[in-house]
Amino acid sequence: MATHAPSRTHIRFALGVLSAIPAFHAVVDAALASDSVSLRESTISWSTVQYATTAENGFVDGSLDKNTIVDRTFKTRVLENRYLKVTLVPEFGGRIISIIYKPTGHEQLYRTEVGVPYGMKAGIFYYDWLMVYGGIFPTFPDPEHGRTWLKPWNFRIVKESAGEVTVSMSLRDFAYSAAPAQFLKGTTGIEATYYVTLKADRAGLDTRVVLKNPQAHTVDYEYWTCTTLAPGSDPNNPRTTGGAEIIAPIAAYSTPAWSKNLSDGDESAGPGRSRFEKLRYFRNWPTMGIAYAAPDMQGGNFWGVINHDNEEGIIRIADNTVTRGLKMWTWGYKSFTNETDARKDPNEARPYVELWAGVSDQFFHRAMLPARGEVSIPETYSPTVGMSNVTHANEKILINFSTAGSDVNLQFFSIEPAAPLRVTLKRGDAILFDDAVTADPKNGNRISTAIPAGGGDQIRLTITTTDGRELIAAETKIK
Repeated sequence: MATHAPSRTHIRFALGVLSAIPAFHAVVDAALASDSVSLRESTISWSTVQYATTAENGFVDGSLDKNTIVDRTFKTRVLENRYLKVTLVPEFGGRIISIIYKPTGHEQLYRTEVGVPYGMKAGIFYYDWLMVYGGIFPTFPDPEHGRTWLKPWNFRIVKESAGEVTVSMSLRDFAYSAAPAQFLKGTTGIEATYYVTLKADRAGLDTRVVLKNPQAHTVDYEYWTCTTLAPGSDPNNPRTTGGAEIIAPIAAYSTPAWSKNLSDGDESAGPGRSRFEKLRYFRNWPTMGIAYAAPDMQGGNFWGVINHDNEEGIIRIADNTVTRGLKMWTWGYKSFTNETDARKDPNEARPYVELWAGVSDQFFHRAMLPARGEVSIPETYSPTVGMSNVTHANEKILINFSTAGSDVNLQFFSIEPAAPLRVTLKRGDAILFDDAVTADPKNGNRISTAIPAGGGDQIRLTITTTDGRELIAAETKIK
């Protein structure tokens, strides 16, 4: 029997009140019995404007023709369980190009409809040009999309069973003779392997980047994971909406000199730093630009985007003492409000939020990989539904935990939705809520209860498995 204070408590799961309906549990049990994860080959089509490159991938002058659309086809690998459908494109940058959250049917990642080369001869990018495709992909050993965004990565199946599929995409660093001056010369020799894992019982995708220095001396390098996010999108037309918010546990940001217009003169967080509250929202980005978490992620272990138009999000969970840098980029909100038909008016400026996780705090601030050294970066990418914010997260569960007036409010998303949970809320010794809860993968979970008088100024939350294993614990101050 659950015990909780005799006060008003609202528990919302799906569209009604949580109840132990036998038919519901029978359906869940049947789905669990047949659950598994699969791996298959497929293809994906992508269009670009017409252009040409040299044998080393440098841009051929005069080859750009925006009036001609060229269709391309890539071989893909598709990992799928009952929660996620994940599409990889190893042969174009070793990237995850799509994560569809099956309970809602929505896409979480952005991809361009028509790729358009830009930045030619500007000295900004490694090959002296760039073209955005989208998705999630590793970039090294230089910043600004690195050297490998258009290269084929070697694909390998590491593990394939009904309970887990793990694959890898790998590449060894190389040199390009005509790289602009600010990039590393020669090759670092770094060997990069990007592991992608989908388990049958998880609604989140687990990845791990491993960087190895096989040489007998230390090398300078940068590593950044680029994520191009558009949660809650139509799978056939992914894009970030005006309701998108960058979710990150940071208070301030800094910008390079050319992006000072993002802060609009606000340096109230300290010299060279601006308060982050305004720039959290895509609609408040006046133009394209770069913003860095300042001074860095300060150990916060998550960031991502929530689309408040339908309260769906995608959150990256990782040890950000390893990837201490958070770089944020958009083309500005005009890329959403003034959007044109990509096939009739191809343009590189598109509506997406690009978040980067780096081993250094900013681009061109290099790190060092010791002789024979190795860096390992585990990550989990979790969808969210029914959550307006994230205050705490780990590889099992994400929560939004706060108080407002005389109520305490909890929203949560379980990355292992089939596992039954127990939620406990306490103020001092007073139990506000203590009951078994079934995770709702389609709508998320919400609990609201009144705060009794007395017992301190903190509300403590604990979420455990039904056998008592703690998944997450947090406290929030009564406001």
